[in-house]
Amino acid sequence: MEAIVAVFSDWGIGSEGTQQVVLKADRAHFRELTKDAAVIVGRRTLADFPGGKPLKGRSNIVVTRQDIAIEGAEVAHSTEEALSLAAKYPRTLVIGGASIYRQFLPYLDLVHVTQMRASFILFLNRNPFAHLIKE
Repeated sequence: MEAIVAVFSDWGIGSEGTQQVVLKADRAHFRELTKDAAVIVGRRTLADFPGGKPLKGRSNIVVTRQDIAIEGAEVAHSTEEALSLAAKYPRTLVIGGASIYRQFLPYLDLVHVTQMRASFILFLNRNPFAHLIKE
């Protein structure tokens, strides 16, 4: 099994199911690598896809704890269930998010990584610039 991921220079991948920086070349690379393959994705990451819908031209396996049906996708409620669904496909790539990468790491043979020269501070508990703001 493979995975594909775009990371920042600090190895962050985004937050709350979204990617803060999108590189056109990386998206093209993603489309080419995942074309005609099965992909394993978390529900929150799926929600960030165009229209919140499964990717076209791929067999989508969505991992979620929720008892839901997703049109155009197979739903798995555990790592084991997703692996069982993926077994029927000749090629499967894990495409995120963070908890999905962690769950499937022991099963990966290859990871395609794009590292962007950027980093972000996300969801701080307080504004680190508050002392600079004058009202």
